[in-house]
Parts: sequence; C-alpha cells; structure tokens
Amino acid sequence: MGYLKAADREQQIVEAAIRVLSDVGVPGTTLRAVAAEAGIPLGTLHYAFPSKDKLLRAVIGVVTDEIATTLRQGLVLDRGVEHALRHGVLNFWNTLVESEIGLQIMQYELTTYALRSEGPGGLASLQYERYTSLVTEFCEQAAKAAEERCAIGFDSLGRVTLALIDGLILQYVVRPDHDRALRDLNHALDMVIALADPRPVASERRRA
Repeated sequence: MGYLKAADREQQIVEAAIRVLSDVGVPGTTLRAVAAEAGIPLGTLHYAFPSKDKLLRAVIGVVTDEIATTLRQGLVLDRGVEHALRHGVLNFWNTLVESEIGLQIMQYELTTYALRSEGPGGLASLQYERYTSLVTEFCEQAAKAAEERCAIGFDSLGRVTLALIDGLILQYVVRPDHDRALRDLNHALDMVIALADPRPVASERRRA
C-alpha cells in the first residue's frame, strides 16, 4: 500500500463507500466493508473516519459536488433561468439518474436511514439542505448573470424544483421507462419555469 496524502486517502475511502453503499445499501454498509473495497486496513479508515456518521457526511458532500459539476457542464449562465433549469436538469438526469440508478437508491436509503436513526434533522436535514441550496444557488446565479428576476423567491424555487425531480427519480427507480421519464421531466420543467416566470429586469424597470 503506497503512501497517500490525507486528502487523497479520504477521497479514496469516500469513493469506495459510495460503491459499497450503492451495491448493498446503507444499513448493510460497514466500515470494514468499505475498508476492504478501498484496499486499506480498517485502522487506516478509522483514522480518517472514526464513525459511520462522519463517513456518510463526507459521502453527501462528494455526491452534492458531483451533482453541482453535472448541472454546470456546458452551461451558459447568462442565457437565463429557463435555459439553466432545462439544460442543467436534463444533463443531471442523463448522467446521474439513468446511468446511476444505484446511486439514486443509495441517496433515498441514506435519507430514511438517517430519519430512523436520528429523527428529523441531523444527517437527513444536512442532505436536503445541500440539495436545495444547490438548486437555489444555481437558479440565482443564472438570473443574476442574465439580469433576470423571478416571480417567487429563489429558496422556494429550489425547494419546488427539488421536490418535483425527487419524485420523478423515485418513480424512475421503481419503474425505469426512458420515454415516460423524459416526457414527465419536461412537463415538470414547464411547470417550474411557469411558476418562476423569469423576466428581464430591464423590461420591468421600463414598465415601472
């Protein structure tokens, strides 16, 4: 086993944890299994992540970063909120939903595991706060870059968008149907965009 910097070792462990979590689920994942998947001694893993909770928090961070990167791939922010939502969400769907069903199941299991073990708040709250903040900031940045305003607050827009996508992901996991999923996803985006009603700030000033 070669020497790795602490940050690289942690990344190696988290990537191994995501593979194990996606394969066997959250309840079945143990630190020993993650260590075996990463090819390191259990003691090395304990040094980086003394508890399963700390490891799961790191997993949430890495998954959120991956979603953020996928949303922004090929995106032109100054084309506005509608473009950002359609381009980002469809790219996310094609990259991290249809191709990574195990990853999606793992995230739902992570939520239910946290709720059963901790109740409201804690890990489950952290998970959804990060997801919601990601969509909220994504829309807000697009509006600012394109000098647009929306009819509702960006925090509400983030929560509503996440709720719709979350529900569609669950339906797809239960019954994978590519054509139906894309049709429903586009309908959901139509609704979110109509709700947001993004308009140029300049036109609003002229009207005033």
